[in-house]
Amino acid sequence: MNVSDFDYELPEELIAQDPIEDRSSSRLLMLDKKTGAIEHHIFRDIIDALNPGDCLVINNTRVIPARLLGVKEDTGAAIEVLLLKRRDNDIWETLVKPGKKMKLGAVVSFGDGTLKGTVVDVVEEGNRLIQFSYEGIFEEILDQLGQMPLPPYITHRLEDKSRYQTVYAKYDGSAAAPTAGLHFTKELLAAIREKGINIAEVTLHVGLGTFRPVKADVVEEHHMHSEYYSVNPETADLINTTRKNGGRIIAVGTTSCRTLESASTPDGVLHAGDGWTEIFIYPGYQFHVVDALITNFHLPKSTLMMLVSALAGRDHIMNAYAEAVKDRYRFFSFGDAMFIH
Repeated sequence: MNVSDFDYELPEELIAQDPIEDRSSSRLLMLDKKTGAIEHHIFRDIIDALNPGDCLVINNTRVIPARLLGVKEDTGAAIEVLLLKRRDNDIWETLVKPGKKMKLGAVVSFGDGTLKGTVVDVVEEGNRLIQFSYEGIFEEILDQLGQMPLPPYITHRLEDKSRYQTVYAKYDGSAAAPTAGLHFTKELLAAIREKGINIAEVTLHVGLGTFRPVKADVVEEHHMHSEYYSVNPETADLINTTRKNGGRIIAVGTTSCRTLESASTPDGVLHAGDGWTEIFIYPGYQFHVVDALITNFHLPKSTLMMLVSALAGRDHIMNAYAEAVKDRYRFFSFGDAMFIH
């Protein structure tokens, strides 16, 4: 399977640069994965497509202000560091720009020395292990010095940091938001619960894979970076009971989807626990747990295009994307949504 099979033309003006004022008033394209039929709605209409007894699964990860701007101590050169994954002893896996300047032993200073980082390992390209030193509490220093790590296709400054968080974000750890969840308001979630739809929470901290393009020409040759996930016993019980009772499991976002598929067995049983996943879902994959997916519109040739194509079929997805472009939907992180059912 060729990566180019998942390419499409997107006019630049359709890349959403800012979040809309009311989260739930974004547009919603509903795609029937069996027939390919398409309907156009407003996101808050999602409640009409959910049935009592269904289970909505949300990713409660919280984005940390992981983008740090500093200077290299010996030369004063500007250095950007993106925190990706916490290791032990204040060591983080990071993405560094420009990577060439940050060799082993290089020291970068942030906030006039409030925080310092030393390169302790060169992993690949711009990927570095950095050990941080500071006085006080790391999270408080990060809140003070860090910026929200918006994707490179967003060029506008984000005035309100909370708009790159879901309303149910709980656990710090992500280098990017699980953006499908950005459309939900507390009021909409309350109405969904009132209708008899269960809401289950999982955690997946979005990491390096989000920022890495697929460089292989052949899909099967791409390797995903590992990301931490956690499924608690209550969530596992709720999802397994829902499936036994004939309800649908609806993942909010590809991160929730990948968590559920990582923690389940081929017979469709979800197991509680935590760990690291490198799951790569592309056409041909047989889903164990997920029946339907709420998701945003993804970058051409990305692993996320491959995941949605695995669920709905490549032809249905490419047709839906062509329709969304024609109908001037807004794309990517702050864009509109799709419900594959």
